[in-house]
Amino acid sequence: MRYGTIAGLDRPVSRIVLGTAVLSEGKDDLATDLINAYTSAGGNMIDTAAAYGGGWSDRNVGAWLRRTGRRDDVLILAKGAHHDRIGDRVTPAEISLDLGFSLERLGTTHVDLLVLHRDDPKLPVGPIVEVLDHHHRRGRVRAVGGSNWTADRLAEARVYARVHGLLPFAASSVNLALAVPMEPMWANCISIAGDARGQAWYADQGIPVLSWSSQAGGFFSGRFAPDDRSNSDMVRVYYNEANWARFDRATRLGTELGLTATQVALAWVLNQPGLETFALVGPASVNELEQSLAVADVVLSPAQVDWLANGDR
Repeated sequence: MRYGTIAGLDRPVSRIVLGTAVLSEGKDDLATDLINAYTSAGGNMIDTAAAYGGGWSDRNVGAWLRRTGRRDDVLILAKGAHHDRIGDRVTPAEISLDLGFSLERLGTTHVDLLVLHRDDPKLPVGPIVEVLDHHHRRGRVRAVGGSNWTADRLAEARVYARVHGLLPFAASSVNLALAVPMEPMWANCISIAGDARGQAWYADQGIPVLSWSSQAGGFFSGRFAPDDRSNSDMVRVYYNEANWARFDRATRLGTELGLTATQVALAWVLNQPGLETFALVGPASVNELEQSLAVADVVLSPAQVDWLANGDR
């Protein structure tokens, strides 16, 4: 397992992060199996969210923490302030509400990295940065970040924190995958896949990227084909000539390396030149998790990374 660094955390962070969105009510046994397999392989960051499964993601992770007593062995990445049917929720009150719920469900006094699940560009960043610093000073969060925040908003928040001596955003969770989305899979989501300028900004700023949908929602799994248009979301987001060419190249390189196309796509995320990347994976079974963990130490050359994305230029 390779590790990276996120400012504010007290140890190196595994480059593969265990996502738990699948952990709905009644999935306690699955949670135990996934977390045990993940930590046994050297993984140490678990991604959960107040919005996942109506809080059951938090509850299932919390049950494992209480049962094993291993809170100090793992880093908790919690997400809050997701928008709902009523409207946008990135306010100090909603941030505090979701954090409080997550701490209670997890059964812990703090989370290691609190990431705001969405942004509300209509609001000034000041109160948002201030409430995050408030919770940091009270020991409830170690580090903070944004999910689906634009580079401009991240930069604005970091400047505000620096000018006022507050806790800065230490990480950003956006989509980065070998398949480039034609439009967001979900509303208000940000991708830097295929965005050379956006990726260069992260590299220049030295901000770690925690990629959600790092395997493009299963696009490389072999379950989809150009003439199979039964999954309207996959068709809408990923079905184009360029992405199918990327699928073919990932399959070809995978044959050479003894990997599946999905594993190659995950290795591509973890081997971005100049970027500190972490891949959030959301396995539905231990077997799926093990397939991801098998490429934790795979090294691709910069030439291979470029060829997978762009072909022969």
